[in-house]
Amino acid sequence: MNIRRNDIVQVMAGDERSTREKAVRGKVLRVEDDGRVVVEGVNFVWKHLRRSQQHPHGARIQKEAAMDASNLMLVCPSCDKPAKVAHQRLETGERVRICKKCRQAIATRT
Repeated sequence: MNIRRNDIVQVMAGDERSTREKAVRGKVLRVEDDGRVVVEGVNFVWKHLRRSQQHPHGARIQKEAAMDASNLMLVCPSCDKPAKVAHQRLETGERVRICKKCRQAIATRT
């Protein structure tokens, strides 16, 4: 998968794309094993909590849900556009991601 944690991605398809006029971007919080991604501020769902000491009357909270990685596109930090990703191996043996639009290496954010 070309998407990693702390990458900036843009939603290209799905409910989030169809309900908003402008393209939605967000930071990747978590990448799951089954090809799903949790993006900050995107794809909210309601979670119902039963009564507990922290929530004596119960609660409804909104949280981000995972969405399929195929609905997202990585935003290149150098050209600031959503782009496809290629992989290239350097002379040191390190494998880096390359933006196919501007041909620049995409550094992993920490």
